[in-house]
Amino acid sequence: MKLSPEYYQNEDVVSLAKDLLGKVLYTKIGEEITAGIIVETEAYFGVKDKASHAYGGRRTQRTETMYGEGGVAYVYLCYGMHHLFNVVTSVKDDPHAVLIRGIEPMLGLEIIEQRRNMSRLKGAISAGPGSAAKALGIDKTFNAKNLSDEEIWIEDQGIRYAEEDIAATPRVGIAYAKEHALLPWRFFVKGNKYVSKPNKV
Repeated sequence: MKLSPEYYQNEDVVSLAKDLLGKVLYTKIGEEITAGIIVETEAYFGVKDKASHAYGGRRTQRTETMYGEGGVAYVYLCYGMHHLFNVVTSVKDDPHAVLIRGIEPMLGLEIIEQRRNMSRLKGAISAGPGSAAKALGIDKTFNAKNLSDEEIWIEDQGIRYAEEDIAATPRVGIAYAKEHALLPWRFFVKGNKYVSKPNKV
């Protein structure tokens, strides 16, 4: 059920970002297990992508996690308040990553509601990367954790979306990336209420 380490070493981060739709992201914190179906992602194409933290081969204490072998978590703090969870992909020293932007709550629903202080019936509970991470209890302590271990992992449970049900649009909030801001590297499940805005094609 868990995705194999080899799955993450795919060097085509764009196709992998799309393929992650329908996969199930799990966390186990203490005895609390929560999970959600991935319904929105964004691909970041390493050193060549002006929107990537690793653009131009930038290596800092923060980005070093991206340079490891695919299959670990890259978690960073955005605007000093939101933790964002990324899946590091590709091979060592090729810093590709997929940002998980939305999950549909599936397991541990009461715990998710407590973490977000809202009803699971509201799309906002886990739409958007900060909300998705908080719903699953993901914070900076998850950075560099192996996605094949017991604290955070992704499973393939056979959930598939038809091609016509998947939207490919430009990524969100990266105007600084200039021409790369227009690349259609954000993928989401059309009509799913746990997708962040804009959720129209």
